Amino acid sequence: KNTYNFKIRATAFVLVIVFVVSIFLADLFRIQVILRDEYASKRFSLSSVETQVSALRGEILDCNGQALVYNVKSNTIYIDASYFPKAKEQEKRNEIILSLIKLLDEYEVPYNASLPIENVDGELTFVEGSDGDKSYLFAKDYLNLNDYATPQNVYDALCEYYELGNLSQEYVLKIAGLYFRMTRADFSTINPFTVATDVPDETVLIIKEQSRFYEGIEIRVDSSRAYYDGTIAPHIIGFYDYINAEEYKNKSEEYKELLSNASLTEEDKKLLSLKSYRMTDKIGKFGIESAMETELRGTNGIMTTVTNSDGTKTTSITRDPVNGNNIILTIDGDFQLEVQKILAERIESTKDSDSVAAAGSIVVMDVNDFSILACATYPSYDLSTYKKNIVELNRDETAPLWNRALRSTYAPGSTVKPIVATAGLEEGIVAESTEIRCNILYTYFPDRAFQCFNVGNHAGRGINVIDALKYSCNTYFYDVGRQLGITKLNQYFAMFGLGTKTGVELTEAIGIIAGPTTREQMGGVWYPGDTIQAAIGQSDNLFTPIQLCTYVATLANGGNRYQAHFVKSIKSADYSQTILETQPFLVAKLDISEATKASVKKGMMAMAQTLSAFRKLPYSVASKTGTAQAKKKVDGVWVEYTNGFMISYAPADNPQIAVAVAVENVSSTGLALYVSAIYEAYFNRNSNISSSQQGNIILR
Repeated sequence: KNTYNFKIRATAFVLVIVFVVSIFLADLFRIQVILRDEYASKRFSLSSVETQVSALRGEILDCNGQALVYNVKSNTIYIDASYFPKAKEQEKRNEIILSLIKLLDEYEVPYNASLPIENVDGELTFVEGSDGDKSYLFAKDYLNLNDYATPQNVYDALCEYYELGNLSQEYVLKIAGLYFRMTRADFSTINPFTVATDVPDETVLIIKEQSRFYEGIEIRVDSSRAYYDGTIAPHIIGFYDYINAEEYKNKSEEYKELLSNASLTEEDKKLLSLKSYRMTDKIGKFGIESAMETELRGTNGIMTTVTNSDGTKTTSITRDPVNGNNIILTIDGDFQLEVQKILAERIESTKDSDSVAAAGSIVVMDVNDFSILACATYPSYDLSTYKKNIVELNRDETAPLWNRALRSTYAPGSTVKPIVATAGLEEGIVAESTEIRCNILYTYFPDRAFQCFNVGNHAGRGINVIDALKYSCNTYFYDVGRQLGITKLNQYFAMFGLGTKTGVELTEAIGIIAGPTTREQMGGVWYPGDTIQAAIGQSDNLFTPIQLCTYVATLANGGNRYQAHFVKSIKSADYSQTILETQPFLVAKLDISEATKASVKKGMMAMAQTLSAFRKLPYSVASKTGTAQAKKKVDGVWVEYTNGFMISYAPADNPQIAVAVAVENVSSTGLALYVSAIYEAYFNRNSNISSSQQGNIILR
């Protein structure tokens, strides 16, 4: 029995041994045969580092498919920590960086190197407005300096920290400045540091030829923004440049908030990481470049650098970047240029006072969907030289960077009279046949008389609404405005979109609708006479040119106020898919009788016929001018001047486009020359004026 039990235990033991050995043999077979290639490569690989590969930014095109902003090849010099000498090899680092800086200086290539101290007339001083950089530099884990440290103390500490004592002050500041920017940008194996962009090919060639010396100095072929014509709608297109500290902070907080979503998968988190911003990234600063940043910005890819046991490093793209989407604008590039030319030439030839700079804007809109066909501001600038000339542009007293069409607000003058006429007719205060006698002075209020300028010598008789619009009779609109009252008057202003945002994708001013509440907020008192002043576009009324265009477009199409827009559609990076096609968005539908529409239209057409510039056109036009007094302090002296306005649409019998002109230091006299030239430029390019403007299909 004992012998039998022993045999059983011995057999079991042998079986266990055989089983365990079989497992080892099977695993050995898997490693040696099945996974031979994989393990062979791992045998030589000591480390693997991933870095991001930037995606191409989307293009910006006009409505006809012409690329207004596109990408061109650009050389970027960056430092890769995987190849760059380690911090303990500071002398070798300094040798490489000094040589690189001298090379970039020789070829006049700007590079990313700056400190909060500088040499001014032979004396070291702190850079004004550099408190953030100073705090970072003084920190315990950096130079560990006291708050009262002088610029010389900082300089001496930098020399010691980076072992730069044997170099001239000029190169100490440059090299230390580059190291400082590297540190601030969190330079590491996963975060390369960008030294310079848009580097000439000849400079790149020298670095490549001496690649053994320039350890860690790498060249990457990136892209930079280029322009079909940098003068086309710069205020609308906008600019793209390096992210600043505040923008980086905001984007980092957005990223953290998105990452906190517990339902995210690992792939979701990876995508968020690749879409997040680094301190060396660029971002849209203003205009469409900023407003459409999410669409234009792509998703970065991944580049993996593997270091083998023999020290050999290999780099490959392990995740392809996904380029950004393309933005198709409603603007017609060639037509935009024509409008800009008309605006510039007319303003310079007709300015009112030499003491005040002439300026202005024009907005042209499709009345059927409120797509903006042209939006010009003068003075203007060139996007292709914007960064180079930014200091001069900011100092220019004419404010060429300011988007007057969307952000300037003006007392609109008589351009509001068609709204007042509409309100009076709709509220039953007047009918088309009702006549109000104009005696030049409106004397309803015993303590003050208000003037009419007797345009066309209409005074001395009773005039109806059509003649009131034709001759811009103040007396007629004083009386209608008084009877309406400020509350009802403002309801109609708001219905037509005045004093409210139009909904465009870019930053725009709200404006002001005059009234007791607004006056009280300004610390004043509202009087009955203010109501009749508001009825002729004076008082506290302040509206933007794009609001005036929205209002006249609403008149033109019979009362449908749509949301104004610059973006026609969004296309995928390869143009194969339409991500978004902007559809007309009805903001308000005005319930206005056909009789009222007809009366106001007849009045505006009659006004247009008084202007010779419109009589020459082969189609009818509806329009209304406006003039407002303004004043400005120039060299300590108040100078009075005139602002001129015109709203218009054409053809009057089949409206297609609306135009709003607002010019500073130019009266409304002669504004018909602007508008008629715009109509000719538009309709001569679109011979069939029976249908609304439609952009061409992009063929790419």
